[in-house]
Amino acid sequence: MEFLRAFIVGGLLCVIGQILIDKTKLTPARILVMYVVAGVFLQVIGVYEPLVEFGGAGATVPLTGFGYSLAKGVEKAVTEQGFLGIFTGGLTATAGGIAAAILFGVIASVLSKSKEK
Repeated sequence: MEFLRAFIVGGLLCVIGQILIDKTKLTPARILVMYVVAGVFLQVIGVYEPLVEFGGAGATVPLTGFGYSLAKGVEKAVTEQGFLGIFTGGLTATAGGIAAAILFGVIASVLSKSKEK
């Protein structure tokens, strides 16, 4: 059942993105930024946490999940460090994911050959 809930939540987030691509003149880059900001906003108003509890990886893996992680990190750091946590919390909370993305990008670039279009 956990897999089905993750599939439904992740699938709905993807459907919303596809509808935005098809029906608006927004570029994919702008939609991705909107997803990150939406994740932060939904966490701030208290809506995203129940979605994560219900959908698991379906809610944390998409870019809205990255925004959620940023907001959670800032929230935790502010309670522990005060005002300085605003600047350090988001980076601390997402450092592992960012480092993994950079590492996998380097590995992919080393293993693949570039071609001219």
